[in-house]
Amino acid sequence: MPHQAPPPSASPDTSNEPRRRLMAALANATPDRLAAALAPFAPLPAHEMVRAPETGLVMVRGRMGGTGAPFNLGEVTVTRCVVRLENGVAGSSYVMGRSKQKALHAALVDALWQNPALTEAVEREIIAPLASEAEAADATVRAETAATKVDFFTMVRGDD
Repeated sequence: MPHQAPPPSASPDTSNEPRRRLMAALANATPDRLAAALAPFAPLPAHEMVRAPETGLVMVRGRMGGTGAPFNLGEVTVTRCVVRLENGVAGSSYVMGRSKQKALHAALVDALWQNPALTEAVEREIIAPLASEAEAADATVRAETAATKVDFFTMVRGDD
């Protein structure tokens, strides 16, 4: 019997939520901000490049109205990297754009986060500040957008 996706009403799996939050914070950070966030962990841990940062293209798919049939929207540039720390923990990253340094830093943060001895420190020193900065930036954009909102309405004229 082929694998079937759970019905839309089923609750989503939250076991990957911490990792999703980590990856979102790393992806939304600018290269300079990510480098600055990683500074408290200097010197960078010894690591080997499993896959050196390399840039390529991926196809982005979209849906009309968010629910329609999927279609190919276009290609975006993505840089990926995989590193392995001395203790064998591997970290990986895929970031939009061409910043090889950002991809390397994101992969290192991922590997550090997976180390149980460092998870809390990475959450506190890197992920929480990056996530709160991204939320503040989103709130600013929403507020600026809301300020330009125009409500259109129809007035009923008294003329017959």
